[in-house]
Amino acid sequence: MANMAQDRPSPVRKPPSAETLARFAAIVGEKHAIRDPAAQAAYLTEWRGLFKGVTPLVLRPGSVEEVATILKLASETDTPIVPQGGNTGLVGGQIPFEDGAEIVVSLGRLDKIRTVDPEGNTLIAEAGVTLQRVQEAAENVDRLFPLSLASEGTCTIGGNLSTNAGGVAVLAYGNARDMVLGLEVVLASGEVWNGLRALRKDNTGYDLKHLFIGAEGTLGLITAAVLKLWPKPAETTTAFVGFASIEAVGTFFRDARQRSGPALTAFEALPALALTFLERHVQGARNPLNRSHNWYVLMDVAGYQGEGDSFALAEQIIGGALESGLAEDAVIAQSLDQQAALWRLRESLPDTQRLEGGSLKHDVSVPVARIPEMIERGNVLIEKSMPGARPLSFGHFGDGNLHYNVSQPTGMDQAEFMRRWWDISGPLYDLVLELGGSISAEHGIGRLKREQLVKVKSATEIEMMRSIKRALDPQNILNPGKML
Repeated sequence: MANMAQDRPSPVRKPPSAETLARFAAIVGEKHAIRDPAAQAAYLTEWRGLFKGVTPLVLRPGSVEEVATILKLASETDTPIVPQGGNTGLVGGQIPFEDGAEIVVSLGRLDKIRTVDPEGNTLIAEAGVTLQRVQEAAENVDRLFPLSLASEGTCTIGGNLSTNAGGVAVLAYGNARDMVLGLEVVLASGEVWNGLRALRKDNTGYDLKHLFIGAEGTLGLITAAVLKLWPKPAETTTAFVGFASIEAVGTFFRDARQRSGPALTAFEALPALALTFLERHVQGARNPLNRSHNWYVLMDVAGYQGEGDSFALAEQIIGGALESGLAEDAVIAQSLDQQAALWRLRESLPDTQRLEGGSLKHDVSVPVARIPEMIERGNVLIEKSMPGARPLSFGHFGDGNLHYNVSQPTGMDQAEFMRRWWDISGPLYDLVLELGGSISAEHGIGRLKREQLVKVKSATEIEMMRSIKRALDPQNILNPGKML
């Protein structure tokens, strides 16, 4: 399925001239202007291999001023720019097209944490700071930055905001856009908008930052952000619970949320097949429970008093479910090492699917109450479309986000499976829309879902989006052909 969306929307541009490339390189210096194809390789391939691009030049600016100068020159020379963070995106939004007309601008050198304000519960980080470093900076002042992703060691804040990343803590803290107070953005013209305001309340007109969060670099390049911090829980209790059905998981979630409120900070659902894959491919991985169950829940309950209150609450919730027969078995972590081991199962799951052959990823969302229906009807569709294909639905049950992935039938040729991706994805997306859901819950649109976007958004919505794009990027030089 490599390069599934090679078609570039018109107009097609010619690659920049040697003179133009030299002018771009001079902005950052030859050391940070990468021309060698071997050195460029890490910037040109999406990690699953679905998209492979071509560029004459990768620029690595080290300051906001250099980014602004690059975009001024891009505007002057009509040169399209592809912004890139940690290159962990899953829909191809960070990968250039194959015609070699675009210059990649990697923001990894903008990696300073400018300020940390524990009293105001804010932190200003540049776009190239990794999510893990932001988490650590918050930890150092006894605060929490709750965005949490499996790729947090390599993904960057700029990319997280450009795609409005989700992760495992959305249930309690929201998506990435809910964790931002202000932005610094370089516009297509090279102008710098300094919106780094750390105000919790600012009702002075349009909230411009939300235009750029989730825009995937099509409206401007985010270079820094004011991020919200939260009080750090005194303790967190992690539990792993087994269930007979996805309906039982739904009932348990409603009860747990009612009893715990915002203390329930994570609620992940995994099917039996997930444990099979983990035990088969991850060294040391094992089912934490005594026997296999059809469904599992991995949950976190936070406590702020530091006197075992989170453990007592988790024990109360799970004990009631076991006593009523709703849950079949459970284990509560007794140490930080046991917590880490339980979460390692969830974080290792995406990689295990590659070891099972071809895998189709569907980052979708539906109303929480309709998740069981989505899974059951989806599984029927899969069997009808491709007998033997193995659905693997897991994810952030509490916020309605499912990673409805499908592994190839055992023994099937992988290339043939990937060629038939729309036989599976088309009916699934139709079902998602029928259930009032979204075809992209947290990964964005990029190249992978660009053609589907116009099918799921109204003509009015698409025209509004295009009007904003024309206003902020009239020459269409910022990540052209992505999203729209």
